[in-house]
Amino acid sequence: MRRRTLSLRAAAAGAVLALGIGLAAPAPTRAAAEEAGADYCHGQCRDILPPGENGNATLADILANRTLGTRPAHTSDQLGPYADLAGGYPQLTDAALGSFYDDASFGVPKDQVAATDSPRPDVTITRDKATGVPHIKGTTRSGTEFGAGYAAAQDRLWLMDLFRHVGRGELTSFAGGAAANQGLEQQFWRAAPYTEADLQSQVDRLSAAGARGAQALADAQDYVAGINAYIAKAKPGRYFPGEYDLTGHIDPITNAGTIEQFKLTDLIALASVVGALFGSGGGGEVQNALSLQAAQAKYGVTRGTEVWESFRERDDPEAVRTLHDGQSFPYAVRPAEPRGTALPDPGSVTEEPLVYDRTGSAAQGAKARRTPVRAPAGLKPLQGVYDDGVLPADLLATPRKGMSNALVVSGAHTASGHPVAVFGPQTGYFAPQLLMIEELQGPGISARGAAFAGLSLYVELGRGQDYAWSATSASQDVTDTYAVQLCEPDGSAPTKDSTSYVWHGSCLPMERLERTDSWSPTLADSTAKGSYRMRVYRTKYGPVQYRATVAGKPVAYTTLRSSYQHEADSIIGFQMLNDPGHVHDPASFQSAAQHINYTFNWFYADDRHTAYYNSGTNPVRAGGVDASLPVLAEPAYEWRGFDPDDNTADYTPPAQHPQSVDQDYYVSWNNKQAAGYDSASFGDGSVHRADLLDARVKALVRKGGVTRAALTRAMADAALTDLRGEDVLPDLLAVVRSAPLTDPAAEETVQKLEDWAADGGKRRETTPGSHTYADADAVRIMDAWWPLLVEAEFKPGLGDGLYTALTANLTVDESPSAAHGPTGGHAGSSFQYGWWSYVDKDLRAVLGEPVRGALGATYCGGGDLTACRTALLDSLERAAAEPAGQVYPGDDGCGAGDQWCADSIVQSPLGGVTDDRISWQNRPTYQQVVEFPAHR
Repeated sequence: MRRRTLSLRAAAAGAVLALGIGLAAPAPTRAAAEEAGADYCHGQCRDILPPGENGNATLADILANRTLGTRPAHTSDQLGPYADLAGGYPQLTDAALGSFYDDASFGVPKDQVAATDSPRPDVTITRDKATGVPHIKGTTRSGTEFGAGYAAAQDRLWLMDLFRHVGRGELTSFAGGAAANQGLEQQFWRAAPYTEADLQSQVDRLSAAGARGAQALADAQDYVAGINAYIAKAKPGRYFPGEYDLTGHIDPITNAGTIEQFKLTDLIALASVVGALFGSGGGGEVQNALSLQAAQAKYGVTRGTEVWESFRERDDPEAVRTLHDGQSFPYAVRPAEPRGTALPDPGSVTEEPLVYDRTGSAAQGAKARRTPVRAPAGLKPLQGVYDDGVLPADLLATPRKGMSNALVVSGAHTASGHPVAVFGPQTGYFAPQLLMIEELQGPGISARGAAFAGLSLYVELGRGQDYAWSATSASQDVTDTYAVQLCEPDGSAPTKDSTSYVWHGSCLPMERLERTDSWSPTLADSTAKGSYRMRVYRTKYGPVQYRATVAGKPVAYTTLRSSYQHEADSIIGFQMLNDPGHVHDPASFQSAAQHINYTFNWFYADDRHTAYYNSGTNPVRAGGVDASLPVLAEPAYEWRGFDPDDNTADYTPPAQHPQSVDQDYYVSWNNKQAAGYDSASFGDGSVHRADLLDARVKALVRKGGVTRAALTRAMADAALTDLRGEDVLPDLLAVVRSAPLTDPAAEETVQKLEDWAADGGKRRETTPGSHTYADADAVRIMDAWWPLLVEAEFKPGLGDGLYTALTANLTVDESPSAAHGPTGGHAGSSFQYGWWSYVDKDLRAVLGEPVRGALGATYCGGGDLTACRTALLDSLERAAAEPAGQVYPGDDGCGAGDQWCADSIVQSPLGGVTDDRISWQNRPTYQQVVEFPAHR
């Protein structure tokens, strides 16, 4: 390993600054650039991550926050600028971007240095005055990684500790047994019930992954050493997070107690949580089977399958796609003649129980039982704040996580001739954030950006010396459900309760994994005391999720995802993205993204090019297997090349993943990637929230001369738009206005909706800070009307059974105030999941307009325009009569009828310090605005 001196790097950086921002200078060689950590963005890279960088509060800080309302420095200083964009974007200019985004340049000017810390002689951590972000510079690679771990512990130690326990199914014993804590650890341990040996095997695998694997292992060891060095220093000094006092780990008087040191397997446990939240895709095949059977029960097998497929919208021709250049990337498409499909016998599906032997506050009258499954049900969001010993609702929602957006425009259409990008992950709002910002500079590492706390040995989303990258959740199908035949070792007849299964002709016992969790009263919750036991049965086809009978034979439905047991593998791809010696153009960027096995859409921009690549280990399925439905657990239907010992298989080659270079523009908001590429979710049809981005960016590109401010304005305008108001309300109004309105009340209501549509269908304040919406009554009417109109439009034709089954596959609504939606309340992210496409296609069919990829039948009014109009007007009348207090019933933080508050974003507390709520915006949590004017 080459060793580089700090003096050389500092001198080179000073030389770059001396050139001046606007001057064109000869580009240094790549080697020189890598040595210097040079910055080619010339002040045109910005980012933001609310609420603030600092996530460490001592017990005194927490008590002061609760009694005086004060907060430690840099706890919430990014929240105000982030929130203010909602009111300030219409007049935004490039010069004004600094009012809403932080400077993301490399380094810290001398007059902006707030503090420096050298936890080891070969690394310096510099904090800037504006944000407190750690800028970590090492003279050795080991020192850089040590500093990264040390800074992570400074800013997120408690959060990192929480999530290493979540990943092990040990949260309640660590943080208390409140209901939300129980739900969180149950959700993740069911999905990834790892033993310590499982976690260690992922660590061991790195050492066998070539030179980069060995380097990643060394980097991780240094990173963990940095975390532990901070713990060792903070404990006697009593400047560790005060949550350790509140939960009884440390005595606040005597300082007795311990903070457990970190180890490499903790990083794997953390990665398993992040991967499950944001980087997986597919699954849900049992629920799909139930809705398919409901369709077949109503219409017959052939017709019912056609109707179900029309709602599935696997490759809808009207769907907005990230790649619109004519490329097709077939994957997980429906086979012409499906083979091996394992549909359950009607009424036989029961969910595998997870929790047993509840005692004390865990009991609550609950009994372990197998619950009949009639419709898929994710975990219902549970409300609460950390003061009550619980974690927030946002993390308890169903695993379907649609997150993040990206807007990237090629230099051929910008004012400067250089690409412009506005992009970032939509990871939810927490205090402190799941992400943290950092700059890493050292041998082979040169990057600034965001990384998940506890996994910040590399920047995961951010910028390098002359390029930037970001990601959105892709969620393509890398998870399958297998119907595993049950058996008894003695040859007797098996039942649904049997714990042995057939593997390649042999009867094998299931692996029984258990976790016993107990908790005692803490300062945060002085009454809770209890315990329970979690149990998961694991097979070579993955953990058991359901049991049923198929053709009369008992089976266990298991879930197998390609990244299971491989959460650590992606570290090599992130290492490459941080390496200036590796990434220098679109091809090298795509080669780095190919090493990331999480399902993400990756976007890239430098001063000349833009690029896109869809990552993930896409398994090669056996011919004829339908990836959307359960399949028989037999060799003929396994993934090709499947090895259960380490959960590996044959994967589709990089060339078959959606990818592109220099398309005129890219937009992504968790929509379809490309023609032929199945995203594994319902609802990717004619109306999707990505349409809000696509329409605006397309208009900018047609006009030309796109700037950073113009692209940011497009993002911000979409962030305040009600998708229903912009893209579905015109259909509704066309039906309602298809005949004259004779009722004055109906005319008044419709006029309000028309005025709102003419105003852009926005959910925005009358003036910034007013906490009152413009077009408030129209917004209220739409919020009340949508669930009523969907039911009035579809339920009579579909029937109760099929309607219920399909709404379980895809929730009807996800407006900002819909706390029942997949994301939960006050979460910002909205309009990802809903029946917008179905309503649009159906109403256009009723109106006689052409519809590509039409639904299997016309439902509103049975296809009769007059009857459809009557159904819509009747539901509209009921909606208009609903008072605000009913539409917005209120919660712990909002009074009934408070529309703005119902929509507002809450920084859900993951620690003892709380932050203010802000007005709703549907935008990334961490966001970059970048335009590189130069290149190495």
